[in-house]
Amino acid sequence: MNAATLSTRPVRDRLVNLGALTALLVIGGLALFGPSGVLAWGDDSARLAQHRHQIAALHERQAELENRRALLDPAHVDPDLASELVRRDLNVAHPDEYVIELDNQP
Repeated sequence: MNAATLSTRPVRDRLVNLGALTALLVIGGLALFGPSGVLAWGDDSARLAQHRHQIAALHERQAELENRRALLDPAHVDPDLASELVRRDLNVAHPDEYVIELDNQP
């Protein structure tokens, strides 16, 4: 081997080692600071708790709608609910009833 080959080999090895070290540092940085890294777990757990709360509220709303659907079954309609819907949607009232309108207050 000549002197030129010997002098370029350590430089090439250093560049390869530097590239490998850079790749490892990037991978390590992403493992800590990336979107699915260790530091993002706190945010993920907070979002998970928020989503679970929303899911619980949606299940509650679904149960209400299932109950209402069961009450409106054409085979056996609940008379109270049917009367309420007719009065509300069609503005129908008996002649002997008084209607008192209240302002919508929160």
